[in-house]
Amino acid sequence: MKILFIGGTGTISMAITKLLAKQGHELWLLNRGNRNAGLPEGVKTITADINNEQETAAKLEGMEFDCVGEFIGFVPAQLERDFRLFNGKTRQFIYISSASAYQKPPAGYVITEETPLENPYWEYSRNKKACEEYLFARYREDGFPVTVVRPSHTYDERSVPLGVHGSGGSWQVVKRIMEGKQVIIHGDGSSLWTITHNSDFAKAYVGLIGNPKAIGEAFHITTDESRSWNEIYGYIAEALGVELRPFYVSSQTLADLSDYDYVGSLIGDKSNSVVFDNSKVKALVPEFKATVSFREGIRSTVEYILAHPEYQNEDREFDEWCDKVIAAVGKMKEDFR
Repeated sequence: MKILFIGGTGTISMAITKLLAKQGHELWLLNRGNRNAGLPEGVKTITADINNEQETAAKLEGMEFDCVGEFIGFVPAQLERDFRLFNGKTRQFIYISSASAYQKPPAGYVITEETPLENPYWEYSRNKKACEEYLFARYREDGFPVTVVRPSHTYDERSVPLGVHGSGGSWQVVKRIMEGKQVIIHGDGSSLWTITHNSDFAKAYVGLIGNPKAIGEAFHITTDESRSWNEIYGYIAEALGVELRPFYVSSQTLADLSDYDYVGSLIGDKSNSVVFDNSKVKALVPEFKATVSFREGIRSTVEYILAHPEYQNEDREFDEWCDKVIAAVGKMKEDFR
């Protein structure tokens, strides 16, 4: 098939890019060219800023695709642009939305595609919902061949999956664990969460490409494994060969004590126990099975980051914030005793 990805080099999309290239499809990536190093052989690129619609339209002139994958659309205006660019030029348009858009707090911990999209805590999630609504309106009214995919917490070898971290990514938390410092875990660490390795996500995504039964439908794609945050952080410490020293702080307290968006990312997402029912995507892609366990994926990610200093990004601001929160909350706990 002839496929175009808008983006194609991010955490979610890079694994899909590699899998499609391995399968021999004609794959094009439309992006600014900033992260194209290390692309598989045979992948073609169109260097453009898609926000410059006129430039992009000129570079796409005369091209048609079996599938266009949109990975970097976050607000409806961007999808309106995509509709103008690709309506009548693709047999399928797959949009990456987000499972964070599902109802928070959830009425039940098992999430299906029928779970309402209603997240009052996170603007990011509400924007994703609005994008979906626009695209499905174009499907109903204009026949635009839309498929919506909702990832949850998807990760790759470049970043360890965490609940609480700063703007610099996961390394500072990994470093704190290595150094024997206390590490902040939201709540009491007992809520269930799902992390999905991007190589597993890619299997189901690729299975939806070119599938006529996927048109006009939404699917989430995750592993079937669910673990507590205590277990997830425990696997990180285990991979490092050290003891975990957790320090528990409620999600609301973290939101109150921080300029980081913990209202959205915690209260609107990671502090809620969720288990995803993947029956719908498996019905269309019966060969899909997530095989990278939490323990295995975290271990390989930790090993990769330790071997690649370019992903060891210091975040002193977050490190100092952790120390202040631990001291302040620790004092409050002492005062109540």
